Amino acid sequence: MLKRALILICSTLLLAISFARADGWDKKTVITFSTPVELPGIVLPPGTYVFKLLDSLSDRHIVQVFNKDETHIYTTILAIPNYRLEPTGDTVMHFTERPKGSPDALRAWFYPGDNFGQEFVYPKERAMNLAAEVKAPVLAAPLTPETKPEEMAKAPVETVAPPAPEEVAPPVETKPAPELEPTPAPAPEAPAVPELPKTASPMPLVLLLGVTSLTLALLLKRAS
Repeated sequence: MLKRALILICSTLLLAISFARADGWDKKTVITFSTPVELPGIVLPPGTYVFKLLDSLSDRHIVQVFNKDETHIYTTILAIPNYRLEPTGDTVMHFTERPKGSPDALRAWFYPGDNFGQEFVYPKERAMNLAAEVKAPVLAAPLTPETKPEEMAKAPVETVAPPAPEEVAPPVETKPAPELEPTPAPAPEAPAVPELPKTASPMPLVLLLGVTSLTLALLLKRAS
């Protein structure tokens, strides 16, 4: 009886250890969000979700997000290790704050007791927008909703830095066109002086005067 009891206890302990290792391996975490949260490629409404690691031998981690009952997968996310100096006994979620009215973007997830967590990789175009918006670097990769987990593990990951202030083009201010002064009316042209027609030769007039003078002379002589 004692031997059977010892065997039963050992079997129970081994079974418990197996479950503990399984939970520790996939980092299963149940978390409730009270507000909408943005993850790479999806925005989760408020609710309870299950985060788990997909079994992968690569140095990157594939995170899957399920509903509360683990009957539906919302999204599969590429992540890389993000190390921290002081592990804590609680689950830690790092968010990137965004403007009021926009859901906070989930940046990293730390499992209790681990000195490293999962830093999420966003699609490149979205990462560029987030980096410019939150003024902080964001991990990026050429990902799409159709990218498979095995393809995620090989995708090139880069850090998208926020653009420098001088790289951001300032808004172009449209200046009104200057008011033009009215063009003065042209001065009226002076009337042209009519040109007199050219007369004939003055010789007939000279002859007429000569004849008149002779006639007067003759008359005066006769009268005297």
